[in-house]
Amino acid sequence: MAGPGPVLFALCIVLCSLRMASSQAGTCANHTFSSDRAFASCTDLPVLGAHLHWTYDAASDSLHVAYRATQSPSGWIAWAINPTGTGMAGSQAIVALQNSDGTMRAYTTPVDSYSPSMAEKELSFGVSNVTAEYEGGEMAIFAVVGPLGNGTAGGVNQVWQAGDSVVGGVPQAHATSGDNVKSTGTIDFVSK
Repeated sequence: MAGPGPVLFALCIVLCSLRMASSQAGTCANHTFSSDRAFASCTDLPVLGAHLHWTYDAASDSLHVAYRATQSPSGWIAWAINPTGTGMAGSQAIVALQNSDGTMRAYTTPVDSYSPSMAEKELSFGVSNVTAEYEGGEMAIFAVVGPLGNGTAGGVNQVWQAGDSVVGGVPQAHATSGDNVKSTGTIDFVSK
């Protein structure tokens, strides 16, 4: 009779395979959008369960982007480019939330301070085709951003965010500690 060695070895192989499959399931490279949208590049952002997908169009100096993040239907998400600095203030944001009737809403807003109004306004660069969806516990924002001028040379400052509540169609303040203050970075849309 064989000892427990082969059985334990087989069990270990199965468990390792399951762990690898589950860790890859949440990556951007394995994600398929329900709307059959496809993007040339993506990155798993380090906090807030967020992922950024994009295709850079050099001819128009614009980005086709999809930003998605884990979120409850009562919360909101936002992704922004900050053309003037590295933090939240000065960023040009695209926000998504779920309306009280269950439909998704996406809009643009400049974040001009640490207590922004979050009112819908135009950004300092062009943004079009702004839409949002909610599926599988994730909110997603889709947009065409640009032209960015010289905004892609050497990388772009990005900020992403999430909050737990929306009141009267207005996103409420996000947490000011933990991952919510770590959600900034620089990304090179051209060479990635």
